[in-house]
Amino acid sequence: MYTKLLVPIDGSRTSLLALAQASYLAKLTGASIELLHVVNALEYSNGFESPRAYIKKVRPYFLKVGNDLLDNARVLLEAQELNVTIVLVEAEGKRVSEHIADHAAKCQFDLIILGTHGRRGVQRLLLGSDAEQVARIAPVPVMLVRDVNTQAISRTLDKEMIKGAALKQPTDE
Repeated sequence: MYTKLLVPIDGSRTSLLALAQASYLAKLTGASIELLHVVNALEYSNGFESPRAYIKKVRPYFLKVGNDLLDNARVLLEAQELNVTIVLVEAEGKRVSEHIADHAAKCQFDLIILGTHGRRGVQRLLLGSDAEQVARIAPVPVMLVRDVNTQAISRTLDKEMIKGAALKQPTDE
């Protein structure tokens, strides 16, 4: 069914959960995994660095952090005897989601497995959602992996709030 899985990672908890899902799926199907990290150093630039400082310090730092992230994830997957490759891409003004979709198309992946924070409302409006954008523009199916612990806590709190409100409402009895 699946032979090539693309897993974009950024070091967040949700990207690590996506990595775990990819590992599980790869073991079931015998698929290879490619880990992709998109470095977007300009996102963290304050505009006051000199071009020299950016070239000599800022950019190399982000490239090193990205490579370390990929290497650590690769080691984890290879310890599970999975076939893994890594790719680091610099954003260069493009959205992360565009790089992911372009890479999936170029390398003909069967599935993209991507972590999502599941933001809603104003938070999603302000911060955007690369995962949602990937799901919209990707040329292949996308599996979005959400942090179920956060969702479970949220559902538990919702139930408790509903239960508490129900106890306070008058009844006909």
